[in-house]
Amino acid sequence: MPLLKRNPFGHILLLKKWLIRFFGIISHGRYRNFNNLNIEGSEILRDLPDSGVLFISNHQTYFADVAAMFHVFNASLKGRDDTIKNVGYIWHPKLNIYFVAAGETMRSGILPKIFAYAGSVSIDRTWRSAGKNVNRQVKNSDISNIGKAIKDGWVITFPQGTTTPFKPIRRGTAHIIKTFKPVVVPIVIDGFRRSFDKKGLNIKKRNVLQSMVIKPPLEIDYENEEIADIVTKIEFAIEQHPSFLKVLSPKDAEEYIKEELELNKKRKFWSS
Repeated sequence: MPLLKRNPFGHILLLKKWLIRFFGIISHGRYRNFNNLNIEGSEILRDLPDSGVLFISNHQTYFADVAAMFHVFNASLKGRDDTIKNVGYIWHPKLNIYFVAAGETMRSGILPKIFAYAGSVSIDRTWRSAGKNVNRQVKNSDISNIGKAIKDGWVITFPQGTTTPFKPIRRGTAHIIKTFKPVVVPIVIDGFRRSFDKKGLNIKKRNVLQSMVIKPPLEIDYENEEIADIVTKIEFAIEQHPSFLKVLSPKDAEEYIKEELELNKKRKFWSS
């Protein structure tokens, strides 16, 4: 590999490799020592093509979810089944893994900027900015960059665009699926919200069982399925359809209801 070989976004691959190695080693204990990560379905990853794959997942923290996926993906590609035991797998990481993230989040400090270099496809959210609701048009460059990342490798996206559970799926994800026709692989995670703070940088609680379930690729008729149908399919695949509310743990249900009540108060204020 040439010393200064770059990916389609201009990032130097050698530097990206060392960043993934460094942060991979540092973060490994968060899923093996302080808390335990239970993995299901990692063998599915080894049957996927090297590029043209879109992972869709529910979202619980800004960074811990993605970091765990980097670990699981690389461990599986090195032959490990449902385990990230022995962090040696991170020494030769898959370098064409990307994750879609809000630009304001990735520009919020030195550490997020470093994380962004390791694989972020930063976009400007159309519905939220600086903690306030907004309504703006999708930037064509954002869509183009996501397509560029899908063409180059594996892309992780969180189609709800928020860490709050059971929020609506953003229709943009369905448009991306119809436009670029990737292999769509659902992932369902749990336990990250309890073990980390919202950013996913600090450990909030130890001895929490975290889980990651990787499901088989979705069957999608890219040409004929309607956007609404794909949205519904995503809701069920990542277990964020309202029908899943009944299987929430009492603690998660209480947190969700509390958040909804707070939002309802704001909605009442905004509509008055």
